[in-house]
Parts: sequence; C-alpha cells; structure tokens
Amino acid sequence: MSNSLTGNKKPFRLITIPVSHYCEKVRWALTKLKVPYIEEPHLPLFHLLATGRVGGKSTPVLITEASTFTDSTEILRYLDKVAPDNAKLYPTHPDSRRQVEQLEDLFDEQLGPATRRWIYFHTMNNSKLMQRTWCNGVPFVEGVLFPVVFPIVRSIVRQKLNITQESDAQDYEQIKSIFKQVSELLADGRTYLVGNSFSAADLTFAALATPVVRPPEHPMSSASLEELPSKMVSEIKKFRETPAGAFALRLYHDRNY
Repeated sequence: MSNSLTGNKKPFRLITIPVSHYCEKVRWALTKLKVPYIEEPHLPLFHLLATGRVGGKSTPVLITEASTFTDSTEILRYLDKVAPDNAKLYPTHPDSRRQVEQLEDLFDEQLGPATRRWIYFHTMNNSKLMQRTWCNGVPFVEGVLFPVVFPIVRSIVRQKLNITQESDAQDYEQIKSIFKQVSELLADGRTYLVGNSFSAADLTFAALATPVVRPPEHPMSSASLEELPSKMVSEIKKFRETPAGAFALRLYHDRNY
C-alpha cells in the first residue's frame, strides 16, 4: 500500500503512558493503518517531561513531520485524512460519519473516564500490580524510581480523577449504561456499530472498554483475572457476557497485530 502514511521515511513518535486506554486507541489505529512509529512510554507524571517538550500535556501525543497532535481523536482524524481510500476510519457518507463521530465522542467523554476511574479504584492499593501496569517499557530510571514516587503519584491521580467510593458506584452505572446502548445497537445483528465496515467508533469503544473486559490480546495486558480483587473479577465477567462486551472481545480477537 503506497501512501503518505506508510511511505513516510521517518517513523512517527508516540508518547504514551503504556497502559492508558486512550494511548491504546491510537496504538491500534497506527497498527491497523500500518504506520511506522516509535512508542515512547512513560510513568505517570514523568510523561509530563516528554509531552511538555512538544507542547502537550496528557498522553497520547503523536509527533509527525507535519505537526504534533495532542488528543486521541485529533490523531485518528489526522490519520484518516492521510490514509488511502480503502483504509479510512471514518465513513465518507456525511450521515454515517456523523454517527461515527457522535459515538466516538460518547465513548471518549463518558466511557473512557468511567472505565479509567473504575479500574484505578480497584487496583491502586496493589503496588506490585501498579508497578507492572505503569512501568511496562518505561525508561530504566523511571522504573527504578517507581517505589519512591508511587505514593505521591497515586495520591495525585486519586485527587485529579476524583477517585472515591461514590465515584466508583457512579462509574459502574455509567459503564453499564453505555454498554446497554452499544448492546442495543448490536441487537439487529450488525457486525459493526455503523455501516458495514470497521470504523473509529468500533475502535474507540473496544479500546476504552478494555479495563472492564480485559481482552487477552491487549498488547499491554499485565495481570490475570486471578490477581484482581474478587468483586472486580465478578463485574468483569458480567461485562464480558453482555453483547457489547462480547463485541469488544471479538474486535480484539480479530484484529491483526
């Protein structure tokens, strides 16, 4: 496939917090479109040193020869713009594209924050698990410093994301509500959420649902269900059994990595 994506001489740079499901969203898109890139993973807080140098704050940040992109949806739309016609992530038909963008916004704004808070609420007291989760592939110095900075980072993350007992209950209901909406869309037997082909809506849902369905094929998976709290495992199994959960697992199983 000859195009401006696969033909670029210099690989893109992708700055990530490796376990971040928003980073996973971009990682999936880059891989699907066969775009050469180099991932630069960082421990939370340390990532600010890397993103700050290029004008970003949160991850993911994609650095190309054309520009620097600092939002997962902005990145997907850039990739779609320069992708060949047979590899688009957004439909060309205006109505279909609008549906994809509306679903992507729903997942970005509501599902992603809820699943992130939900998993951190259940796992952040397990320092060994968090070390494997946060330090996957990060620079050596960051990994060595983890025991020192973890209590500080954990406190900041809890405060910034407002992770509390009350937020956990609210997030759980939010996730169930969105899974119900997706399950209802799939009730007519469709293969994808919009139209007859894989789109940014499918990719975004599957990537941002990963904390609550734990697909075995996830490239950054770092824990088996046996290592997780029993209440969390019970809820994961319930989410997996829904049509929406099964859909996310199928997309992971079927993708080419």
